[in-house]
Amino acid sequence: RSRVQVLGGSNWSLLLQGQWMVEFYAPWCLACKQIEQTWENFAKESEHLDITVGKVDVTQEPGLSGRFFVTTLPTIYHANNGVFRRYRGSQTLEDLQDYVLERKWEAVEPVARWKSPSSIMMHGMAGLFHFSGWIRQIHNYLTGTLGIHVWISYAVFILATLLIGLFLGL
Repeated sequence: RSRVQVLGGSNWSLLLQGQWMVEFYAPWCLACKQIEQTWENFAKESEHLDITVGKVDVTQEPGLSGRFFVTTLPTIYHANNGVFRRYRGSQTLEDLQDYVLERKWEAVEPVARWKSPSSIMMHGMAGLFHFSGWIRQIHNYLTGTLGIHVWISYAVFILATLLIGLFLGL
């Protein structure tokens, strides 16, 4: 049984308490698959390191990946009581353990306060990612379920964007 805690939109705030290492991954990502076993082994050692190890599937949690502004995979963050640092080191078990044991994270510049996952700015970013997922679902419904041509679906969104803009402009 895995000791890696799965994080999502409903429980991501756990990262604000204690010390964490969290990996953002996608099931189709080859680089993510290469470190999967290492991440599991790292989680098994987490009790000795006084750290919690987590993971986020970006395909299932687009809002959370937006909150952390994940642009490459895998992306690893270190969190210590709500202070976030991006881990950019080697992804071997030894290097991950040393990063925590030797407190190498202290030498890494924390994510700027305005860009922190708990900031209002990144809360808005998460909302935009949720909104884009909602738009994708509508598009898939129009094209897949109703059988509407893709270009007609695009025209519906263009028209909706223009009407919303006109309404807001008034």
